[in-house]
Amino acid sequence: MNRRPEAGESGFTLIELMISLGLFALIAVAGLALVDGILRVNGRTEARLDRLAALQRTMFVLTSDLDQVASGSIEGGGDRLSFVRSAPGTGGTATQVRYALAGGTLIRAAPGPQLLLPGVVTARWRFWDRGWIDRWPIDDSSEAKARWPRAIALDVQAAGPGGAPVTLRRVVTLPARAQEAPPQ
Repeated sequence: MNRRPEAGESGFTLIELMISLGLFALIAVAGLALVDGILRVNGRTEARLDRLAALQRTMFVLTSDLDQVASGSIEGGGDRLSFVRSAPGTGGTATQVRYALAGGTLIRAAPGPQLLLPGVVTARWRFWDRGWIDRWPIDDSSEAKARWPRAIALDVQAAGPGGAPVTLRRVVTLPARAQEAPPQ
């Protein structure tokens, strides 16, 4: 007793259902791959932006410190720099500031350590006094220690925003040093 389907009783065959489920599965896999790719790109972009922000923050702190050099000597060479910075914004006293490279991280100590920039391969301080020199003061005489260079440059080789090595140079001109009045 086979009966024929009447009009309105027709449905999908098993093959049609299997084909439609297969197509939906392919669309879902493609959508998942697209979302995964977008998430990976977003992660890399965020990492690059974080690295760029760290580089910019380091250069801002360095420039701010050197713009506020106070009385005292400036000493540096290689991967180290030391000077006295005034603190007019906080109403505080002058503070000794030291920069150094330790374990691949540029560190600022004023007075406590501040990890400024990780991933540094090399850091080199240079000083302008009628030409670039690698050490300040030029000699250990009291006259040389009393002078300041006209500008200080930091050359840093570090991992850039994309992970590729980059070389950064920040040159900061120093304020003219006021001559201290002799004691009376």
